[in-house]
Amino acid sequence: MFPSILIVDDEPSILQTLSGLLSDEGFEVTTAANGYEALKLIEADSPDLVLLDIWMPGIDGIETLKEIKKENPNIQVVIITGHGTIETAVKATKLGAFDLIEKPLSIDRVIVAINNALNFRRLEEENKYLRKKTLERNSISGDSPKTAELKSNIAKAAPTDSWILITGENGTGKELVARTIHQLSSRADRPLIDVSCAAIPEDLIESELFGHEKGAFAGVVAKKIGKFELANNGTIFLDEIGDMSLTTQAKILRVLQEQKIQRVGGNRTISVDVRVIAASNKNLEEEIAKGRFREDLYYRLNVFPIEVPPLKERIEDIPVLVETFLEDFATRNRSRRKKVTPAALDILRGYSWPGNIRELKNLVERLLIIVDGDTIDARDIPDSYNLDVCREQGLAELPFFQIDDLKKAKLAFEKEFINRKLVQYHNNITRTAEAIGVGRSYLHKKIKILKTGFTNPQ
Repeated sequence: MFPSILIVDDEPSILQTLSGLLSDEGFEVTTAANGYEALKLIEADSPDLVLLDIWMPGIDGIETLKEIKKENPNIQVVIITGHGTIETAVKATKLGAFDLIEKPLSIDRVIVAINNALNFRRLEEENKYLRKKTLERNSISGDSPKTAELKSNIAKAAPTDSWILITGENGTGKELVARTIHQLSSRADRPLIDVSCAAIPEDLIESELFGHEKGAFAGVVAKKIGKFELANNGTIFLDEIGDMSLTTQAKILRVLQEQKIQRVGGNRTISVDVRVIAASNKNLEEEIAKGRFREDLYYRLNVFPIEVPPLKERIEDIPVLVETFLEDFATRNRSRRKKVTPAALDILRGYSWPGNIRELKNLVERLLIIVDGDTIDARDIPDSYNLDVCREQGLAELPFFQIDDLKKAKLAFEKEFINRKLVQYHNNITRTAEAIGVGRSYLHKKIKILKTGFTNPQ
């Protein structure tokens, strides 16, 4: 399909000449003698590009350009004018015109401008597509109440420029949350710079974050741009910030307050415009109480707190997560997509997942490699993930078998049984009661009678 071009000019000779020349070049051409006619044609059949004269009766080219960009921002517009001035060019460019060509027109110049504008549009569309695919790849999977709350918080935080502190256990997907926020923000077309605070040695972290000048210290033969400078106008993600030393925390705080840096070995102050997203698997308030984290840095970062729930609190998401991992693996390895039976999923839902989503992903990938057939069944799940098998294997070690008194042993068994069921059903009283065949109020009373040693039922 050939690109379509609309030529808008009040001079019939220009319409006729340009139309013939561009048709010979393979373009689909339509023409309009004024702005009103052009806007009607654009509404009826949106062209890929508009060649637009500035000076026309009725609404002039500038007003027509405003209307085009208001309703159809993706259409490329090249201005043609016999009275070109710097002021006109600046105004047209600010309104979204791709280029400006002065009359008398050179057909070579016109074709170059058209091809450049169409290439720019194609690149824009490719970038939008890639951003969309990146966002899909980084999307948070699941529909549980906890996941819905997480998605809601991300949607609220992303469009703002507020700094964000993400907390959660290892393996819950804090980095995924950070990437999703960046992709949904107004800075999505700028860099997201990832800094693993725990992985950088203390003596190198200043150089990594702020950069250094040539000769700053022994062995340095070239200038280095630091992470903050690389993230300028974009986002910097400070992962596991709770592992930074107090000395480094003080330097980070100064940069965050002033939005200015100095490279190591340099004396020039460099201004940076950076959105900060930090993450930690530690309870930073406890770290503050122990003197291991600066309180002022915590409050500077914690403008919009987001907590990522552990997998044991979003067990309902396991089928969706498994499907996502199956699809990703099949795509990456160009292999047939395998299936997981309901019985296998039931086993996975019964496990507590101390390693969270990362552990689930690793298990699914391992099963995809070792299971020969197209279906992963309950028998394929390792015994360590099967709550029933674990119970059978550890039966002799259960405490109620060590009790001689039948009444006391019965109470101990009830306590153990209810506690494990609460873990299996994510401490949800209603679901646990339904699973074991008792009423919700009965289960509440039983927990009160047995009292100590329970998880925190909801």
